[in-house]
Amino acid sequence: MSAAGTLPSVLVIEDEPQIRRLLRLTLESNGFRVHPAANGKEGLDRARTERPEAVILDLGLPDADGVDILKEIRRGSAVPVIILSVRNGEQDVISCLNAGADDYLIKPFRQGELVARIRAAIRHRRGPEEKGVITAGPVTVDLDARVVKRGGEIVKLTGTEYALLELLVRNAGRVLTHRYILEQVWGPSYAEESQYSRVYVGQLRKKLEEDPSNPALIVTESGIGYRFAG
Repeated sequence: MSAAGTLPSVLVIEDEPQIRRLLRLTLESNGFRVHPAANGKEGLDRARTERPEAVILDLGLPDADGVDILKEIRRGSAVPVIILSVRNGEQDVISCLNAGADDYLIKPFRQGELVARIRAAIRHRRGPEEKGVITAGPVTVDLDARVVKRGGEIVKLTGTEYALLELLVRNAGRVLTHRYILEQVWGPSYAEESQYSRVYVGQLRKKLEEDPSNPALIVTESGIGYRFAG
């Protein structure tokens, strides 16, 4: 975590100079310090010496596959890692998430969304448990009292609905795969029963979203799973 009075730092591991420059300008204009790295080896070295609060990692590096760099980072650090890649296959995304990535964005990316996801990843890694109450738009979740409110009114949830919401909230900003959600909420024997997560997410949206057909809180990551955007 950054010392008081300093800006949060982000390590950018990206081999294309134009994209690296764009990322630096975008992040610095939004209050981050940036440590650039043009290849995997340089990125690993800077991850160890700079101890950033977040890492943006391209997969197509000249000296190594980004997934291998991700695994190496994960051996010694829990720093949030956001993949930024042209690879848009479902298996690519799942492989990175399973290897320890916190999020995955596909190039070309929207600058505002990238900044929002970095901030969410940093908040998550610092630990939402430190705040007993999580607020997202009109919805508040009191993790200690296990009370959910929308617009100040208590929302009645079943035990399973609350367990699912708590999992999403505690991982705010992260993409959670269907398998991970099912294993955490229903148990390992339900890992392939994706209809469970879809049905219960639908129920939560009806109770929490302003427009359940166009959700702003529980966002679908097509073919992958869900992300709590609060």
